[in-house]
Amino acid sequence: MTPSRRSFLMGAAALSAAVATPEMVRAAAALDAASRADWAIATRDVEGDVARRALRLVHGRAPQGLSGALYRNGPGKFRRPGGSVSHWFDGDGLMRAFRVEDGQATLEARFADTPKRRWESEIDAVVTPGFGTKGDDRAKVGSNDDANAANTAVMVAGDQIWALWEAGAPLAMKASDLSSQGFVTLRDDLKGMPFQPHPRYDPDGTVWNVGLAGDRAVIWRLNPDRSLNEAQIVRLPRASYMHDFTATDRHIVLVLQPWLFERHGAPVISGLAWRPETGTQVMVLDKDDLTKTRLYDLPGFFHFHLGDAWAEADGTIRFDVAASADPRFAVDGARVLVEGQGTVPGDPARLALITLRPDGRAEMFTSDAVGEFPKSDPRRAGLARRLTVHTAGETRGRPLPTGLAVQDWKTGRSQGFDFGGHQIVEETVFVPKPGATAETDAWLVGPSINLREGRTELHVYDAAHVDDGPVATWAADIALPAGFHGVWAG
Repeated sequence: MTPSRRSFLMGAAALSAAVATPEMVRAAAALDAASRADWAIATRDVEGDVARRALRLVHGRAPQGLSGALYRNGPGKFRRPGGSVSHWFDGDGLMRAFRVEDGQATLEARFADTPKRRWESEIDAVVTPGFGTKGDDRAKVGSNDDANAANTAVMVAGDQIWALWEAGAPLAMKASDLSSQGFVTLRDDLKGMPFQPHPRYDPDGTVWNVGLAGDRAVIWRLNPDRSLNEAQIVRLPRASYMHDFTATDRHIVLVLQPWLFERHGAPVISGLAWRPETGTQVMVLDKDDLTKTRLYDLPGFFHFHLGDAWAEADGTIRFDVAASADPRFAVDGARVLVEGQGTVPGDPARLALITLRPDGRAEMFTSDAVGEFPKSDPRRAGLARRLTVHTAGETRGRPLPTGLAVQDWKTGRSQGFDFGGHQIVEETVFVPKPGATAETDAWLVGPSINLREGRTELHVYDAAHVDDGPVATWAADIALPAGFHGVWAG
């Protein structure tokens, strides 16, 4: 391979100071910065905690009655001099808090204080194996939580919030100032067992979650106060990669895609094999008796995220999914994001509706809507609903969304708003209006990164008129990297 000027300079910059002159290092850094895409700000490193600061209202008017906090989690530190992550999903968790009260908004962010981050900060190198990062023999991993990045999602637990990760325990953080309080042990004999990033809620506040261990899963059931009610191990028909699950008011629904664990290794993706010919299996469990199960078959597809499910009077179950043809984004696309240049392979995910019939038939309708991060009205968790809000605007060859949309499954219609290529839009959540009951009686609240201005923004939309764009926008004086998932606490 013929080396490029950039690769030569970067190689020179890696030599010792006795060989690489300061001029060489500066030239390499400048060339590297110039080659990075505008969207590379989405994985830019945050070097430390971000103190609380006021946001400036730059558009519209703050909605009357909107009061609370949007907590969002996502990776915030990717690169260190002695070694860096090679995958978007492996950066150190950075918890953000957007607080809105009396028409004013603030932003703060704090890193999750994990053993992984403490050790890698000490040696100034990323050495811990992860989802797509191999790591090396300097890693200190004696348990799941030694590798826990606490970087994926968040749930509210009284005066705490829990930073969630895919393969370990929740990390408790103080809601008022985001200080870390230590890992949560729900039962001594299950210490460190996976508690995945997407818990589901019953109307009475009961929390359900799943922890995956090959072809077995622990089904967590928490009381409304977040104490443990029960944890039960169930056997799965296959060892499938599972980032999310869904639930009706009466069922747990596990979607077992054909990305299968065939061997152990580091990173995690090295042990996974894509076997689309085996199809997708959907396992339905009765919440009252987890030994009662049904299994449905669908064509093979890849997914990260599911919408809330609901059951109809005749036993039909429906839920939506952001479905892709294969896991190329998970394997290669997330690497492109960390590199800050290149083309993400494959097509963006599309929103689809899955229907499970009482007679054992399964159907999948794929809409025209390009979308990810499906969210719905929390007042209807596990119950019949019409609407899904999702990110939109992602196109082949350019990663990350530029807008959002609301899909109406009853009418088949979609309405949306697109900022254009100068914005990266993140997951948006439903916030019910005080005293209201209709699905459209809600605000949609979520951040974006304004590439043109180099800043994080917080937007509020009216769920009934998303195509009108934000009714209010606040701007920060900094730009934080793109996060994954969040929750509103009123």
